[in-house]
Amino acid sequence: MKIEKKILPKSIVELVVEEKKEIIAKFRIEALNYLRKNAEIKWFRKGSNIPDNIIIKHYSEEYINQITIEKAIDFMYREAIKKEKILPTAEAEIKEIISEIPLKIKIHIEIFPKVEISKKYKDIKLKKKKVKVEDKEVENTLKEIQTKFIKYEEVTNKKITIKLSDKITIDTDGYDMKWKLLKTTSMKDYPIILWSWVLVPGFEDWLIWSKLWDEKELDITFPKDYHNTSFAWKKTKFKIKIKKFEKSIKPEFTKEFIKQLRWKDLDLKWFKSLIKEEIKETKEANIRLEEEHKLIEELLKITKIEIWDKLLKNKIENVYNEIKENIQKDGMKVSDYLESLKLSEEDYKDKHVKNTALKRLQWELIFHKLMEIEKVEVKDNELNIEIEKILWKFESKDVLKRLKELYVPWTKYFEELKQRMAYRKLIDTFFE
Repeated sequence: MKIEKKILPKSIVELVVEEKKEIIAKFRIEALNYLRKNAEIKWFRKGSNIPDNIIIKHYSEEYINQITIEKAIDFMYREAIKKEKILPTAEAEIKEIISEIPLKIKIHIEIFPKVEISKKYKDIKLKKKKVKVEDKEVENTLKEIQTKFIKYEEVTNKKITIKLSDKITIDTDGYDMKWKLLKTTSMKDYPIILWSWVLVPGFEDWLIWSKLWDEKELDITFPKDYHNTSFAWKKTKFKIKIKKFEKSIKPEFTKEFIKQLRWKDLDLKWFKSLIKEEIKETKEANIRLEEEHKLIEELLKITKIEIWDKLLKNKIENVYNEIKENIQKDGMKVSDYLESLKLSEEDYKDKHVKNTALKRLQWELIFHKLMEIEKVEVKDNELNIEIEKILWKFESKDVLKRLKELYVPWTKYFEELKQRMAYRKLIDTFFE
């Protein structure tokens, strides 16, 4: 195989690759065997040893030659980038088939751009924020958990008062100050959890301490920034009837309930410690993101990097696909989401995705280069400690067994963890 290499602008490598006809002849055999295996020819069983002349007569020399060249080009491309040690960033483009005998092709391959980082990067030192978790934050998290797992029990006793977080079902009609009915305010059998803030401000306040089947009249003034501008600053009267009352029952933090939440056998004291650690980890992750953004801004000031079309286009697609997955997880159609923004897919990518993709790409390229320069390594004992932290969160023997099988050398999970730890180690060198 002969290879001529030329570096073109915009991080493009041009390869002119030539292969001997004797080698190409092997791909003609491959093409014939491929067609023989899949052929459906009268008088022959599929997959049987059909003679070459029958295959040629059935498919034509032109079609067999086409498959031969496709298979040969695929081989020549893979061998060429291996020999030249080229790491493509996108699918290569076959620019020209210069000749068929011998087979000679011209390929354009986009590679990772050259990244030049000034030695001044060693002078970058940023202040690291300290993380603190207050007891109040733990208590608020416990309240949030209780609220999430509230159950409701219907109340028929008319003497029991309605309190915060209880659920009621109401009929209501709104009127202007002259008692003229405002049609858009009428609701029948409308369920509401008190202080969920879904209705006009002040409406729910008046319902606290009410009772089943109470009928009330409220005077409500809509806020000036109300989403329906025809109601902004409007003074209204509401008639309300409470038709159903369901008392909220918050769960107690028993060992059984805690085990349902975190799969661990803990009492409330240890559960609070676990919650505190989780809050701390979340805060640290958020602070780390802030710190990484500050760092990348500093590094960009002393880095020369040119990012070209295909590389950026691929990253935009990756980021957009992530966004689509999140939209679909929320139960929304991507087409409906784009329609709500009055944007086409391309406009959305340009306005909301492109900048994020560019930042992420710059980040990856700069840190990949720094990893090469600094030769950051994660030691086995460091990895083992990190894996133990992950495993500690689980008690189920089956879950632990599966996780231990995932976090072994050369598996996807192990290598991704190793890479994340290496990045963290690198980033930490910039902070005091």
